[in-house]
Amino acid sequence: MRIEQIEYDKKQFLELLLLGDEQESQIDSYLERGELFALCDPDVRAVCVVTDEGGGTFELKNLAVAPPHQRQGYGRALVDFLCRRYAKKGHTLLVGTGDSPLTVPFYLACGFEESHRVPNFFLDHYDHPIFEAGRQLIDMVYFKKALYESDREQMG
Repeated sequence: MRIEQIEYDKKQFLELLLLGDEQESQIDSYLERGELFALCDPDVRAVCVVTDEGGGTFELKNLAVAPPHQRQGYGRALVDFLCRRYAKKGHTLLVGTGDSPLTVPFYLACGFEESHRVPNFFLDHYDHPIFEAGRQLIDMVYFKKALYESDREQMG
């Protein structure tokens, strides 16, 4: 398994990115200003985009694992990689997601804690209703994770 940063032709991963954020205009708002990573084992299994929000804070904007490879540890491997990588550059990793029983438990299991909510985010920023696990997403739920020196040491 390897994780590589993609610097050019980021839209080649649009199909996967749309699994994590189903409106292309939203992806366009952060894709070019963010760092895109692809996890390969041996082919692409997962992708994610991280943006620098300033002041030592980074935001995981999109994390998507190809459906045949979900629940096999690839998402967790990407989060662990990001924590190690960004601990060298900052102190906090944020992630915003819908209040979904599919994503909230994942981020909690990865060591994130709830930070804040943006009311009506999915109603105000998407051109159609977004549903996940049978639930309409309304508010954006933000989670945060402190990046520690121990994360830096794990890089070796």
